Parts: sequence; C-alpha cells; structure tokens
Amino acid sequence: MLNLDSTIGKSLSRLPAFPATVHRVTSLISDPDSSLSELVDVIRLDQAITANILRMCNAAYFGLRHKVDNLNDAIMYLGRKNVVRAVLAAGCSSFFKYTPGYESEGKSLWEHAVGSALLSQILAKKILNRDDLQLFTAALLHDIGKVILGEFVSEKYLEIKDTMSVRSCSFLEAEEVVLGVNHAEIGGAITAVWNFPQNIQQAIAFHHRPDHCPAAESPMPWLIHLADQGCLIMGIGTGTDGLSYHALEKAAIRYGFTNEAFEDATTLLVQELEKAREIVGIVR
Repeated sequence: MLNLDSTIGKSLSRLPAFPATVHRVTSLISDPDSSLSELVDVIRLDQAITANILRMCNAAYFGLRHKVDNLNDAIMYLGRKNVVRAVLAAGCSSFFKYTPGYESEGKSLWEHAVGSALLSQILAKKILNRDDLQLFTAALLHDIGKVILGEFVSEKYLEIKDTMSVRSCSFLEAEEVVLGVNHAEIGGAITAVWNFPQNIQQAIAFHHRPDHCPAAESPMPWLIHLADQGCLIMGIGTGTDGLSYHALEKAAIRYGFTNEAFEDATTLLVQELEKAREIVGIVR
C-alpha cells in the first residue's frame, strides 16, 4: 500500500465497493467454457446492467428490425465483446464524477475512459493480434485515481502549476512533488481495494510510466499509455493535465509502431466511438 497522506488515505477507505456482479460477469466471459445461461443468471439480478444491455441491443447501430425485450436474446445479438463493454460500463460509470482539480466534468472523464478502452483494443489487435478483456478493463479505469485525488489537486492547484513552471515538469510529476502521490498510483491503490488482479493494478499505476512497471514484459501499461495519449491528442476528455506528459517515442519504438499506424488506429477509434455512443451516454 502507498504511504499516503492521512486525508487521502481516508478518502480511499470511503470508496464504495466495486460491483460484485461485474467481477462475476467478467470472470465468466473470460472463461471460454462459460455458457449463455450462466451469463443470463448473473446479469438478470442486476437491473442497471440489464437495462444497459437491452438499450445497447436496441440502439440504431445494430440495425435490428424488431425490439429486443429479453436478456437472452440481447446477449445473443450483442456477442461476448459487446456484453463485456455493457457490463463494465454499467459497473464503472457511476464512479466518474466532476473532478475539480483536473477541470473535468464526469462526462468528459467518462468519454476519455471509454475512448481509451476502445483504442486499447484497436492497438492490441494491431500490435498483439488479439482482443484483451483485462486490457479493456484496465484502460477503462486508468484515470479512476482522479476521482479520489481531484479534491486535493483542487486545493493545491496553484502550487502544482507553479511547480510545473519552476521545474519544467509534467502535471504528473508536479502532483508527486506537492501531494506525495500521483493519480495513476492512486488508481492502482483503488483497484487493489477492489480486488482486481495485480496485472490490472500495475497497468493502471504505471500507465504514464510503463518503463517503470515491475512486470517488465507486460504490454498492458504500454498499450494503455498509447491509448491514453492518443485520446488526449484527439481531444477526447482533455482537462487541466492535458498533454503535460512525455512523448510517445518509447512505447512506439518498443512495438515498432509508426506514426502512420498510430493515425490509422485513431481513425478506427472515431468509428468505434460512434458504435459505442450508448456506452458513452450512460454516465450518471
């Protein structure tokens, strides 16, 4: 556990539990032997997730000729990948709210989260040639630390900005100097409280500094770093910390990822965001 300021530690301890239904569903979907009936049995007990899955299924994007009014049919039409997105969105969106220190409204933070999660999957397909459920989860939650740290950043905003100017450092580095911790590290601590797997915790904690991650060979923090920066470059969910981070060269060089390939990935993201507008719209 991080050595946190007592007030930050107390805020972390007051965080609501992560929905158990989401944990159970993601475990089932990760198991290739799980059945549709098992998914339905878990999801039908959660009204919010059920409602979001039905809404996604009946969205114009899927082009169905008749309205789907039951969970079995909805899951069958959506497929496993879209079920994951709906379940995680229903479980995660309620944690995203206004974060004053980062000048981000809940919707903006949520749009950035969804955009980063979608771009992480595009990058995983291009670089690793596979989809990755855990990567999607980690990317969706990569900035969850801002929810806790926002109020403290707000109180110390001028000091953080002065530190950036005096030291010519990033917002992340200034957070560390002034608060003793950064939002990525707090995000890792939050997912530890929520009992997420260690690789997800580490991917979130090191998504700005993937070269510092103890799991040196894991691609997750690198892909989240690329996805996060890609969304910021595109203006998806920018806040006061904006583009105040180091460039993408290390990650790009590590995977032989060219500027052209990165531009292709962000073009695909625009299309994916249109498909995912029902997810983006559920933040509460």
